[in-house]
Amino acid sequence: MIIKSRLIPDGICLNLFGTYWTRDKSWITDKVINHEKIHTAQQRELLFLPFYLLYLVEWCVKRCFYPSWTEAYYNISFEREAYRYGHDFQYLKRRKHYAWLRYLSDSKA
Repeated sequence: MIIKSRLIPDGICLNLFGTYWTRDKSWITDKVINHEKIHTAQQRELLFLPFYLLYLVEWCVKRCFYPSWTEAYYNISFEREAYRYGHDFQYLKRRKHYAWLRYLSDSKA
């Protein structure tokens, strides 16, 4: 489900418990939805709340190593998996549980 909200910044899709929040639905493509479905799979295997906690902690740690918040964001393990396979619409069928763990130590930069 995609929900429009003026509280969400432009160009952002926020996945909260498998519900997608955005300011403008017009830019939400199948690839974006697939990216968010990968996040939903990550959230489910961590029982949702620990996902958000780990996401925040990892972003804070990455922020210490990368000069910008966006570079830190793109290097979060959850994002790296979702961006890598966002275009692959069959990925979720073959995805192994906790696949995001392989991206924790391997830097994209």
